[in-house]
Amino acid sequence: MALCEDGAVVGSVSGGCIEDDLIDQYTRAYAQHQTGEAAAQERSIPSGAPKSIKYGITADEAHRFGLPCGGTLELLLEFDPDADALAALIGALDKGQLMKRSVDLSDGRVTLSPCDSPEALSLTDAQLVNTFGPEYRMLLIGAGQLSEYLATMALFSGFAVTVCDPREEYRGAWAVPGAKVVSDMPDDVVQAFAADHRSCVIALTHDPKLDDLALLEALETDAFYVGAIGSRRNHAARRERMMEHFDKTEAQLERLRGPIGIYIGSKTPSEIAVSIMAEVMAVKNGVTLPRDMDVGIAKNLRDTPHNDPGVLVCGVR
Repeated sequence: MALCEDGAVVGSVSGGCIEDDLIDQYTRAYAQHQTGEAAAQERSIPSGAPKSIKYGITADEAHRFGLPCGGTLELLLEFDPDADALAALIGALDKGQLMKRSVDLSDGRVTLSPCDSPEALSLTDAQLVNTFGPEYRMLLIGAGQLSEYLATMALFSGFAVTVCDPREEYRGAWAVPGAKVVSDMPDDVVQAFAADHRSCVIALTHDPKLDDLALLEALETDAFYVGAIGSRRNHAARRERMMEHFDKTEAQLERLRGPIGIYIGSKTPSEIAVSIMAEVMAVKNGVTLPRDMDVGIAKNLRDTPHNDPGVLVCGVR
């Protein structure tokens, strides 16, 4: 989270009252009722070495700031940050580089260095070390209405979104700013995309000529999520095509998700997008969803007569 001395804020640390308290403490934003130079100086952001502060030390304070019972939040305040160092960090992240940022607690000096794998935040009496990026990426095959809803959700969830569709009639109607749109064939785009463990590839065209080859290429990458829209029947047919025409095995197709999304009874494109984004976020965050939230399993249970004593319906036997 960044604060300016006039009260402007970018980002957040808690999404609640703590931000208001920080603004109140370290800016002039809430000092309009005061007058005089002394009051303005009192409310201006200080400079010098970083400062550590804690919220929620007492039960009353935790309640005041909306923290869970007994929870605390410790923040490091860096004053007068080096704009060039911040720009260098952002530039490296934009290039897909994982970066380590070290802050010297005695004087606020920042050191940046590339690293190969994420590391847990480290805090000692001398320095704070954290790793950043690269950003999560989503590649969507197809530029239809469902893709627009899903791209919008992915963008505000922090993903960089690329949309691939060689069909001009779909690309021409695309209306989501912030997403990169490309027109090459999907399998070529997947290769160029170079998906890593922070990437997901989702096929949404319903056209095997576009979806299948792209999915096959995606399954050869480290993408954490590879899936395609479609019914249970279509998904089964897709797997059969891949095994018959591309010599894939069941084991090789195990990572292919479909029907994608979690079961929320979605009907409209916007509801389906919510379903898909929820599953993507769960996989990204390492959350194992209950089996009856899987679209295919949930629909199979729904279509099975309830008087079958061996069937588990909606979690109740």
